[in-house]
Amino acid sequence: MNRSILFTALFLSTLLTAQNIQSPSEFLGYELGTQFTRHYEVVDYYEYLAEVADDRVQLTEYGQTNERRPLLLAYVSSANNISNLESIREEHLKSTNGESNASKAIVWLSYNVHGNESVSTEASMQTIYELLTSKSNYLENTIVIMDPCINPDGRDRYSNWYNQYKNAPHQVDPNSKEHHEGWWNGRSNHYMFDLNRDWAWLTQVESQQRIKFYNKWMPHVHVDFHEQGVNDPYYFAPAAEPYHEVITKFQIDFQKTIGKNHAKYFDANGWFYFTKERFDLFYPSYGDTYPTYNGAIGMTYEQGGSGRAGLGVITRNGDTLTLKDRIAHHQTTGLSTVEVAANNVDKLNSEFKKFYQTKNYKYKSYVLNGDKDKINALANLLSHHEIEFGKGTNGTVKGFNYKTNSQGSLKMNENSLVVSTNQKKSTMVKVLFEPNAKLSDSLTYDITAWSLPYAYGLDAIASTTEISNTNFETPSEQNSKLSKNTYAFVTDWSSMNDARFLGDLLKERIKVRTSYSPFTLEGNSFKRGSLIITAADNQNHKDFIGTLQKVVQNNSTIRLTNVNTGFVDSGKDFGSSYIQMIKPPKIAVLSGKPTSTYRFGEIWHFFEQQLHYPLTVLDSDYFNRVDLDEYDTLILPGGWYGSFFKEDQLKKLKEWVRNGGNLIAMGGAIKAIDGEKGFNIKIKKTEKDSTETDPMPHENWQRESIKNAITGAIFKVRVDNTHPLAYGYNQEYFTLKLGNDSYDYLENGNAVYLETNTKPVSGFAGSEAQKKIGKSLIFGAESYGSGNVVYMVDNPLFRGFWENGKLFLANALFMLN
Repeated sequence: MNRSILFTALFLSTLLTAQNIQSPSEFLGYELGTQFTRHYEVVDYYEYLAEVADDRVQLTEYGQTNERRPLLLAYVSSANNISNLESIREEHLKSTNGESNASKAIVWLSYNVHGNESVSTEASMQTIYELLTSKSNYLENTIVIMDPCINPDGRDRYSNWYNQYKNAPHQVDPNSKEHHEGWWNGRSNHYMFDLNRDWAWLTQVESQQRIKFYNKWMPHVHVDFHEQGVNDPYYFAPAAEPYHEVITKFQIDFQKTIGKNHAKYFDANGWFYFTKERFDLFYPSYGDTYPTYNGAIGMTYEQGGSGRAGLGVITRNGDTLTLKDRIAHHQTTGLSTVEVAANNVDKLNSEFKKFYQTKNYKYKSYVLNGDKDKINALANLLSHHEIEFGKGTNGTVKGFNYKTNSQGSLKMNENSLVVSTNQKKSTMVKVLFEPNAKLSDSLTYDITAWSLPYAYGLDAIASTTEISNTNFETPSEQNSKLSKNTYAFVTDWSSMNDARFLGDLLKERIKVRTSYSPFTLEGNSFKRGSLIITAADNQNHKDFIGTLQKVVQNNSTIRLTNVNTGFVDSGKDFGSSYIQMIKPPKIAVLSGKPTSTYRFGEIWHFFEQQLHYPLTVLDSDYFNRVDLDEYDTLILPGGWYGSFFKEDQLKKLKEWVRNGGNLIAMGGAIKAIDGEKGFNIKIKKTEKDSTETDPMPHENWQRESIKNAITGAIFKVRVDNTHPLAYGYNQEYFTLKLGNDSYDYLENGNAVYLETNTKPVSGFAGSEAQKKIGKSLIFGAESYGSGNVVYMVDNPLFRGFWENGKLFLANALFMLN
């Protein structure tokens, strides 16, 4: 067969294939871009493609959301590649060991991580259609992995809202209701978490399930499709500074290669775009940085639009931005990305292999000591990321001491956790564990500190020497069968595992006491906050021992100590007023405006997925009609309260606290009840510098303003661990501070506070901000009548990953009397 005949045959084959596959518009029954497609319809289209083009599309359900929507991956390539998909994957992964002869490019395209940035899922359907038809030549040497919707719960929340409120036909006037999504918006997932900031922390089920498949493939290129403000043009790579120092020259250069290819298509269409601004590569938990730190070319693409845009909206320039426009832009960059990868297969494979060569990082090992539950929690996170670790041996390790922020030493033992950079995931280890990430530019898009030893509250040494270790096994405590003749059972209070155990006991109506004083008994020492479960308190429980045994079995890390008397060797006896009964609290949280969706979501997720304790959600729309006497505890999440609490509402709130209520105000909620409005906490006053200065050039304004900013920095603060709010903690705590809000010390009840040294141990804090936060409160509580008011200036639940802060909230719920 001559070349002309062969070409004609291939052309006819492609044409027939294209004719046999329905486009998204044909399949859905409406022109793509004229409606928002519901998630089940998107799933239907991908399942249809996997059926009619089963030789070139393989569909996998990799999990489900909290609301039971399926999470999908579509593998798209040539028929030959799909038939050899597993062998291609295995050969590709050999690159991480330097042994591969891989000859394919792996491109992963992730769509709709933010639910109301809804265009990308629509674009994904057109993109896969084009790859199977007009652009099928890209697939000869490329495997394209497509996640059509990372956040189905958020997407359906938005699309259902929009379909409910839009005009018919849609209204392009930006003042119309269809362009003003409400508080419960579609950006986040079920628990109001931002999935684009959860790649490293894996607090959400979507992230936990996705990372298993990401680690199975480790793509060469990963794209995270987004939307930004209505009036913004398109953003694509290369990214803005700062770049983390671990990012390679090739990764930076290849971003430019891809960006130039995009620009070629955008220029031809007269579309506007920008690069190298706003979206940097530093914080490790994004959909661009996490893949980058795992060897990929990780990129964010941002289309103007988001939830404000709807099906069409008039922009500031008087143009009309339509959903069809937005689809075309995302489809163009998606196909352009695959095209560049297909044209650079050898380079991508060779550089990916090079990325996984042994690195000469300064610190060769990280050694961590501390509470066994916190060690196990960190080990669990590392396992999800397939980061290798081991347990230590007896000896002393020298290096950078995280606690003192200087050179020091640490005694290592078989309970120590050892993480080496001499492993496949060495770059991730460096990024997640380094004491203070090098910041090339203080103007960043997110927090600048996240070091895991601080986040998990562990003593740690970063050593320039590789430390030998052995296999790490997560131990479970072995409790013998509980005896009915035991006077009491005692256990520690030092971690979220203990808080979960207490919550489970209270739900089973088992009475529990706590000690406000340390004590020793029968050769064992117990700290403040230790839990005491006596037989006498539970004599009327119908199955005390059986129920307690069941709760212990469900909390395998709990170790109960049997004691035969309440007569202590030192401290206070079990009948003392220092040994108080823990009342099972009935807890409510405020939702809706004026709270932050993120801050509310962190609390909601904390109760349902971490503490496993019931929580009532009270919406701001009807909050004033709620009888607060039905609740023992009310939590006010961070937010922007303004004048939300009117004078009569504040009076009602104060009366409720005075009568025994426990009010927990977090972050911005404190301003709504401060000394001028309700309670005794006072905003810290700082004197302004009266020194006259010359007028500042306008172009310097942004850079000068960061002197007053704290962009997610870690500070070493003092802890009064004799206060019930701080039970289970040492005398020092490392807090993640997200802004410069500061409050004076309370007259009494300063459980955690910042002293005069305001230099962060990690991350960026402006010079003026540091002056403002000196001698200020972090966490505190004041008695008010028969109740308490708890102030949490910093956020102990931030994004669900600051593990060492969570017990403070548990203390606020259970330990304050």
